[in-house]
Amino acid sequence: MASETYKRYSVLFASTLSFTVCFMIWMMLAVVGIPVKEQLGLSETEFGILAATPVLSGSLIRVPLGIWTDRYGGRIVLFLLMVACVPAIFLMQYASSFWHFLLIGLVMGLAGGSFSVGTPYVARWFPKNQQGLAMGIFGAGNAGSAVNKFVAPALIAYGTWHFVPTVYAAVMLGTAILFWFMSYSDPKHLVSSKVSFKEQMALLKDPGVLRYSQYYSVVFGGYVALALWMTKYYVGEYGLSLQTAAFLAACFSLPGGVLRAVGGYLSDKFGAYKVTWAVMWVCWVCFFILSYPQTEMVLHTKNGPVGMHIGLNVVVFTVLMFTVGVAMAVGKASVFKFVADDYPTNIGAVSGVVGLAGGLGGFLLPVMFGMLEDATGIRSTSFMLLYGTVCVSLIWMHFSFKAKRTTA
Repeated sequence: MASETYKRYSVLFASTLSFTVCFMIWMMLAVVGIPVKEQLGLSETEFGILAATPVLSGSLIRVPLGIWTDRYGGRIVLFLLMVACVPAIFLMQYASSFWHFLLIGLVMGLAGGSFSVGTPYVARWFPKNQQGLAMGIFGAGNAGSAVNKFVAPALIAYGTWHFVPTVYAAVMLGTAILFWFMSYSDPKHLVSSKVSFKEQMALLKDPGVLRYSQYYSVVFGGYVALALWMTKYYVGEYGLSLQTAAFLAACFSLPGGVLRAVGGYLSDKFGAYKVTWAVMWVCWVCFFILSYPQTEMVLHTKNGPVGMHIGLNVVVFTVLMFTVGVAMAVGKASVFKFVADDYPTNIGAVSGVVGLAGGLGGFLLPVMFGMLEDATGIRSTSFMLLYGTVCVSLIWMHFSFKAKRTTA
């Protein structure tokens, strides 16, 4: 019989691997959507809707999945979720119309709900002083976004974009089977089934849940939106090939995933508030610089007109995106440390609500990116929008914790 320690780390490994694959599938259209956009002749707004559609369903399913995890256990819920997504992933290669992709994307996108299953499932296997690190390691599965940017372009180069869904469906099915044989269940981790859906949804009235939802919509919603948008941004802004653009976009996606464990460790050591506050300020500075569009100016001097170019080259842009990726990775973990600290007996339901907020941000932002670009013709409007959201977040965070300290 396996020891408790062995079960704990086996669950962590199997859950993290499964979440990585689920996130890879969730972000598939960030790369596959580019040749599909050309094939269907989509506008920027339509591309945003296409890429973000899986994010919508993956976000909306997070609350019920979190509740089901509390009731039935993470092992069975995550396994069934992964298996249910396989047919839709496989069928995408046969899609030929815009509505085909949207419908299949909605079903395939359910894989994104895996986060609100794995978070409480993993957390309950660890003592409270290690939960931040454990959830951070599990959350490093966000790196599936970067894995997608390495794998999908290679598969497209090998064949066509139609080859990607075939391979991804096989990978998802194989991972689900592996997860089932490497994971465990513990009846002590289940929340009483007497707790009704209405009672758990009452958490939406809790100011703390709303506060953490808002933070997560920035650090996770912004991460998902940029992960979906950056490959196309590099192609359009700098004229790079799909393979090169995807590789550079991974410089944002990869640290935004794997360093989440570092965020969990820092949150355990310094507290969720200090870490989240620092993250918001780093994002504020980076988005301010990234917001400036490529600009040509003519200065009229006493010696005649002098031309001047202001704009970010591809190297500086990538360094700033890498910095944002690191900050968001840390922030994603620190927000869930808040959840684990404040709602230890209801992590599943709360993480579902907070995850929903983050996921909805990840859905709405790419659509808004496309609308702004179509309206203005300026690609950096996406960063202008993100800069505004971080400004609001900093103000809200300051006053919400000021009120909390006053009433303490």
